Amino acid sequence: MIIKSKKDKSNISLNERKSSFKQFYKILFISILLVSFTLKSSLANEGLETVFHVYSEGNYIGVLSDDTIIDQIEKEMLKEAATKYVDQSLSIGSNLTVVQERVFTAGADDALVLDKISELLSVQADAIGLYIDNELVLNLKDISDYNEVIRELKLQAVTEDELSAYELQKLSSTPIPPLKENETRLANIIISSEIDTKKEQVKPEDIMTVNDAITYLNKGTLEEKKYSIQAGDHVGKIANNYNMPTAKLLEINPGLTPETILRIGDELSITAVEPFLEVEVHYETKSVQLIKHEHTKEEDNSTYKGVTKLKQEGSDGKKEITELIRKKNGQVVGKSVIEENILTEAKDQITIVGTKVTPSRGVGTFMWPAAGGYVSSQMGRRWGRSHDGIDIARPSSFTIKASDNGVVKFAGWDSTYGNKVIINHNNGYETLYAHLSAINVKVGQILPQGASLGVMGSTGRSTGVHLHFEVRKNGSLVNPLTVLR
Repeated sequence: MIIKSKKDKSNISLNERKSSFKQFYKILFISILLVSFTLKSSLANEGLETVFHVYSEGNYIGVLSDDTIIDQIEKEMLKEAATKYVDQSLSIGSNLTVVQERVFTAGADDALVLDKISELLSVQADAIGLYIDNELVLNLKDISDYNEVIRELKLQAVTEDELSAYELQKLSSTPIPPLKENETRLANIIISSEIDTKKEQVKPEDIMTVNDAITYLNKGTLEEKKYSIQAGDHVGKIANNYNMPTAKLLEINPGLTPETILRIGDELSITAVEPFLEVEVHYETKSVQLIKHEHTKEEDNSTYKGVTKLKQEGSDGKKEITELIRKKNGQVVGKSVIEENILTEAKDQITIVGTKVTPSRGVGTFMWPAAGGYVSSQMGRRWGRSHDGIDIARPSSFTIKASDNGVVKFAGWDSTYGNKVIINHNNGYETLYAHLSAINVKVGQILPQGASLGVMGSTGRSTGVHLHFEVRKNGSLVNPLTVLR
């Protein structure tokens, strides 16, 4: 007895076969029977015939009169598969064992056995399995396709020129030259997960093209599913039906909110994009940046309050910075300084600020001279002549106050102004207060800011109770509203 074994080449499911081969087997079997009949007749004188017992994984399948038919079936299966799966390395997977025996009575049932064998044979293709974090994600035709997939994923994050330069540098033993000013270059490309490859044998239809593989790795699916809005639907209900948080449904449908009115027939995406891989890109960049100078003040109690002097002119500095910039999906996700060199120190601008205060000298800031009230008349042309100040009316009390520290220069009657007070603030400013019903100060008197100097009235050329208030600097009129605080 002679035993011949066929090596198992696949773990493919036996139920997934191409039924189109069955008819072929049966037609071929009829032809073999005719040949077999002739052979049997020639052997009749000997009284012995050769048969072939077929087993699959130890299970008996049946008896064949000719085992070469198995090889012929395999060749036909490969021939047909090759027309559909071009450029793939194909083979037949089975787990058949054939035992040859010489018997007096053949008892072969070729048609039945060939039907069973057709269910056990399957076409396989050599493939490269792509594993992410030790889990098989997809199959590719060969290592060349794998390399192309990885390269295309990188090209989603960088340009062709950047990637080519980066790859050349990785292959070179020459040290990377220092960055030049305002130069940016690709420093590293990092794929988020651990990738590995293994040789596999799979069904040809389970092998992905490069484009499909990239889509699958980016989205986690090859086909995004849509849901058509039905009567009675709302966002929360749809999310619940697909076992996803409402926030997730809103995320994968930009523009959708819980308040969005859903119209019957509109479509929503219900497939969340969950990429298997993300590519993070690191850039090194060198730039010269300004160091902004600070503005500082130094108080000087020998200088009158309100007086400022420039002690030191400020100037910006320069620094050379080398940074690492991290990008993901085209967005900057982080920056860090690798190196920083000061080229020119910044020089602070220093201003001397006087703090010396005397009751006879103004501090340069003017308070409102009345107890509230409002501006009833602005400075400017009025009634055909110049109005040299502002009028303040309807205060909460009629007390008039010194707008700043100073010395009373005039206190008395003026035909136009009525009762009038002028204060010299000894810093170039003078203020005038007119139409008072009473004056409470005298010439030469020192008044601190806010001190009472009289009572609001309607003396002189006046149409009602109010205060006429003027400000002069070095003899020139100043609009009081520009200096009052």
